[in-house]
Amino acid sequence: MYHNNKIIRRYSESFKLKVLTELSHGNYTKSKLAKIYGMNPSTINEWIKKYDRKDLMNSRVMIETRDEVSRLKALQKEVEQLKNLLIKKDLDKLVTDNYLEVASENLGYKNVEELKKNLNIKS
Repeated sequence: MYHNNKIIRRYSESFKLKVLTELSHGNYTKSKLAKIYGMNPSTINEWIKKYDRKDLMNSRVMIETRDEVSRLKALQKEVEQLKNLLIKKDLDKLVTDNYLEVASENLGYKNVEELKKNLNIKS
């Protein structure tokens, strides 16, 4: 098909996926694949977006100083500790809730709310 003296190419779904698979194997760059198949690298970028292959987007290399790396590691450790504390807090609450359910049942209350109300404990 010709349009203003340009050839308009239509690629099949299987061809697009084949090119993306080749790119994902890492043997060729986008520009190399574009050269091999006689297309513009931006066409491959369109297919990457179309098929939601974020893994094939250009990756950025981050250069960091030792201080930044150690600060990052410290922050990651802190996040991990906070996650563990949160899990412990959730488990402690679960245990407390279960104790209150058992206690209210053993003391003859309909439910935990009635026990708390009787003991003047705010929910």
